[in-house]
Amino acid sequence: MAHYTTLSEKNLKIILDNFNTNNLLSFKVLDGGIENTNYLLNTENGKFVLTICEQKSAIKTKELADLLVHLENHQFNTSKIFLNKKNESVTVWEGKPVIIKKFIEGKIKEDLSPELLILLGNQLGKLHKIIVPDYVPNELNYGIENFNLVEKYAPNSSFNIWLKEIVDYLSPYLMLNLPKALIHSDIFCDNVIVSEDENSVTIMDFEEAAYYYKIFDIGMMIIGICAEEKTVNLNKASSLLKGYEQEIKLLDEEVNALQAFTIYAGTAMTFWRHKNFNYTKPNPKYADHYLGLKVLVDYIKGLSPSYFLDTIRNNKLPY
Repeated sequence: MAHYTTLSEKNLKIILDNFNTNNLLSFKVLDGGIENTNYLLNTENGKFVLTICEQKSAIKTKELADLLVHLENHQFNTSKIFLNKKNESVTVWEGKPVIIKKFIEGKIKEDLSPELLILLGNQLGKLHKIIVPDYVPNELNYGIENFNLVEKYAPNSSFNIWLKEIVDYLSPYLMLNLPKALIHSDIFCDNVIVSEDENSVTIMDFEEAAYYYKIFDIGMMIIGICAEEKTVNLNKASSLLKGYEQEIKLLDEEVNALQAFTIYAGTAMTFWRHKNFNYTKPNPKYADHYLGLKVLVDYIKGLSPSYFLDTIRNNKLPY
């Protein structure tokens, strides 16, 4: 985790003075953040997660908090914002915006059962039915709209050549004008909390939410949940789709574009890793971190469309 801000017990108590919460019993830094610093707080009122937004402005942080409130108001199960004494969702600490969320009890699992996959797909379908707030962006930070940034920092690289080939492959599918919705766009295992009894799942971390293609979100979920080293378990993807279609029936055009948008989602994450560790925040240790996802994208792209769709639609293989 990128731990940018160190808070003492005294600092935390000063921040908590702005909230209706009683004694701070204990605290610890949480792993997993890239752009935020997160603390788990154990108080007499329960457990909370305090997030210091290291790279977001106060306006962008408020939009994120407002989105979580919006989701709660539409009965979508995710992180719940804890408002301060002024009924505000964002507090400021030494110039940095801070939000506090109620802690979600449960666990992160790397390998979800078919039943949990169906529940997760169902939750995504519910998300896609929620009205989109007007402050949600209509493009992705790491979407195809930004791929040309590689021309700036790695114009003659093999990665740029590969990226252009993917763009050429995707272009016909991006002209289909497929349905859009409020999407999460970053559903990986560490953004999914499984209840202790394994009867429910909660999608959290809406940092990258956008108004974008629904099928992209499904593709990203396949990348994030169904990857198994250098391959993707398409039967797991089938269970996700089964759960999703309990809420929203996909159009034939979306089904036929699913492989392409899974490739797009994987490429977008590959681009993010390459850009982040080779340009935005150069780190030689992680300069080749993108290669793991690139291999995954190449694997999916190498599958025949009939095999990809037949397996996902019919769940033929054991897992």
